[in-house]
Amino acid sequence: MVKSQIAKCAEPLPIRWSRQIPQNCIPSTITVKLDPSNRWSVSLRVNDPRDLKLNPITKQIGIDLGITSLVTTSDGEKIANPKNLNKLHKKLRLAGKYLSRKTKGSNNYQKARLKVARIHAKIKDSREDYTHKLTTQIIKENQLIVVEDLAVKNMVKNHNPPPSPPGRGARGVGSDANWGELVRQLEYKAEWYGRQLIKIDRYFPSSKRCSNCGHVVEKLPLNIREWDCPECSSHHDRDINASINILAAGLAVSVCGATVRPEGSKSRLCGC
Repeated sequence: MVKSQIAKCAEPLPIRWSRQIPQNCIPSTITVKLDPSNRWSVSLRVNDPRDLKLNPITKQIGIDLGITSLVTTSDGEKIANPKNLNKLHKKLRLAGKYLSRKTKGSNNYQKARLKVARIHAKIKDSREDYTHKLTTQIIKENQLIVVEDLAVKNMVKNHNPPPSPPGRGARGVGSDANWGELVRQLEYKAEWYGRQLIKIDRYFPSSKRCSNCGHVVEKLPLNIREWDCPECSSHHDRDINASINILAAGLAVSVCGATVRPEGSKSRLCGC
């Protein structure tokens, strides 16, 4: 526990640091916030002169983002979405109902509001912690990471999502998956650690394209999780097949500056 003197505060504030400030780093700004769950936080902006770049490695990976499996990689690994909101959904629903019965502005209303806010804060903290650990692991274990340039808002608004828990739609499930923040963290951590992140066109048919022969099926509804290619009879797991295609498209961009576009029944990599 240390104390920090902040303008307009009569006495220094006692602060419990989450981590030590790196040596030779001088804070340029300090921000104090009070969140809806009544928690105070202090954040510091510093210029860090350290070189964090890791030694180059050869591993390359394509990543497909989803709901049931938050991350599916081109080497066949599936990393589950922790679904923090699912675990606390019952508590949140009951707390929300309790809040709705209170008179707005009353002491009981404020207590009930605080309870709801604290459940949301627990969800947010758990989600952010999981995302940071996952993105750091991905960056440290791979030299090249390829993802789709997703329109996260459109994914969240998906009209045909997988079955959701009672009282929740795609928006709740999608927001809990944290796709946008996951990709954002991969971007800046790749720059920090000397890795390469490539985003491919969001309209590239990664799920519909056979990773074996390149044939693109016309329709592949979201409820179809496995399929057989009508051209070469290869059997595919939807998400693994997509991640393999994503990696191939990213490698084409990396090697020869190719562009990726669907054309006819084949998805061509153009540019070499």
